[in-house]
Amino acid sequence: MGESKRRKSALGAEYGQKSERILPWVPITKAQAEKFINITSKGAWIGIGIMIAVWFTVRFIGPAFGFWEVY
Repeated sequence: MGESKRRKSALGAEYGQKSERILPWVPITKAQAEKFINITSKGAWIGIGIMIAVWFTVRFIGPAFGFWEVY
């Protein structure tokens, strides 16, 4: 019997439930790090979308209504 099977039989239902830490001295688990990456990536794409919308408004829609006209 291999080490993995021994561990699985010893832990029972808890086998594979506990997430490991990234580094032993860092109190962040791998699952937490993955969730952080997903949230920040989604936030970055939202920010990029907002930036494009503002640029489009300032560049095309604003001048069409006569705003920001230089005399």
